[in-house]
Amino acid sequence: MSEYIKQLKIQVAGKVPGVKFQDKSAMEVMIMKEGKTLLTIRDEKDYITLTTADGKSFKYDKWYTKPENLAETIKVYVERLK
Repeated sequence: MSEYIKQLKIQVAGKVPGVKFQDKSAMEVMIMKEGKTLLTIRDEKDYITLTTADGKSFKYDKWYTKPENLAETIKVYVERLK
């Protein structure tokens, strides 16, 4: 598993209560809550791509976006789903 995704999982787990992670591969993980997939995160070398359940993708340059900052973005997204 990529180091960036490991760090991101730790940050998300601390900021977003009730989420679970399902590793799809060494470079891809799904964030789930109550059995539903909320986001898929993929490490694409220089970028991290977040794909929502409805298929929208957002690309972040991982050299400028720290895991703790991206975790905050994920937290805001999950809170807005309520």
